[in-house]
Amino acid sequence: MAQIHHFDHGWITPTISYILSVLGSMLGLTCAIRFRSAAGRGERIWWLVLASVSIGGTAIWSMHFVAMMGFSVVGTPIRYDIGLTAASAIIAVVAVGVGLAIALLGKGAQNLRILSGGVIAGLGVAAMHYTGMAAMKLHGDVSYAMSRVGLSVGIAVVAAAVALWLAVTVRRPLVVFAAALVMGIAVNGMHFTGMTAMSVDTDASTVQLPGATAGGMIVPIGVAVVFGIIGLAYALMSAPTEEDRAASAYLAQRREEAAARIPKQAGPPAPGSLASGAWTYRDRDRTSR
Repeated sequence: MAQIHHFDHGWITPTISYILSVLGSMLGLTCAIRFRSAAGRGERIWWLVLASVSIGGTAIWSMHFVAMMGFSVVGTPIRYDIGLTAASAIIAVVAVGVGLAIALLGKGAQNLRILSGGVIAGLGVAAMHYTGMAAMKLHGDVSYAMSRVGLSVGIAVVAAAVALWLAVTVRRPLVVFAAALVMGIAVNGMHFTGMTAMSVDTDASTVQLPGATAGGMIVPIGVAVVFGIIGLAYALMSAPTEEDRAASAYLAQRREEAAARIPKQAGPPAPGSLASGAWTYRDRDRTSR
């Protein structure tokens, strides 16, 4: 059996992969919070999609890809099938999206929905991992210890169920951050448990391997991940929060009350009054006296 290295670049790749898991989990849980406070169906679907991309794409798949940058097998180069690599990313996002939809959409049997969604999402995450491993081409035969494969699948299911429970329950920023730290550990634990199940029996073939190197894919994937994170962060910052909606409702109510109190013959409203367009939320204390 060939010697396998999981940390070929030291602690750089596992550190970056963990940071990506935590960041993606934070964004995903925040999107789930926005989903629960969304006003309409279209807005809920929007936040559901963003949460799926955040958790499935950034926290899980990007972590997997970065961790694979530190993977090597002594005696053989490694190449990756681009189609299967892309398919693994799609599997992760879709599986997480289905799990989130089951857990978040609906009102009754919440624990059962979380468990069902966790099983589906967890199996999808495991499918993503082993699809990504199937995309790997090398000179030799790859085999897996089924006991550790089963353990990695179990970790994925439990981690997914916990993630869905957090998506349904957490609200405060500090709790979201703590939950993201735990989710990062679970995601990385699943990945490296699955990797330790792998063994390779190399051969002496000199045939040119098809596919792309990990280094060749890092630029386009890295650019996509960076712009994806920026886009997700912008969507969260630009969208109105519950406090924003409450403020808008308060302003609308105050304007209606002020307009109802002003006689029609009194002429145009004074500047800065509620009935004028210049009134702002900062004038609340002054006008409420």
